[in-house]
Amino acid sequence: MAKKQQKQRKIPQRLCLGCQESHPKKELLRIVRSKEGVFSVDPTGKKPGHGAYICRKRSCFEAARKNHGLERAFQTKIDAAVYDMLGEEVARIESENADTQGEA
Repeated sequence: MAKKQQKQRKIPQRLCLGCQESHPKKELLRIVRSKEGVFSVDPTGKKPGHGAYICRKRSCFEAARKNHGLERAFQTKIDAAVYDMLGEEVARIESENADTQGEA
């Protein structure tokens, strides 16, 4: 008897709002807006709410800020204080990734 070949799973792709390139969803960082309108960084990709994706690099976050990519994705104006808070979180995650890359 011949074994059935397993079907190749499709890897979901998302567009980075900073560099405008498609990447596998797992490689990107999700910015989420809750129903209450609170913005946060969602590294797991499982928080409820509307999400938008950026690369795990500060440069992509800054590009998305400059070209108003997050504002277009969420269809709302975003305060500078919210951008600052999100930027700090992205920088922290980027540095954690750099630390784990250096150990490997």
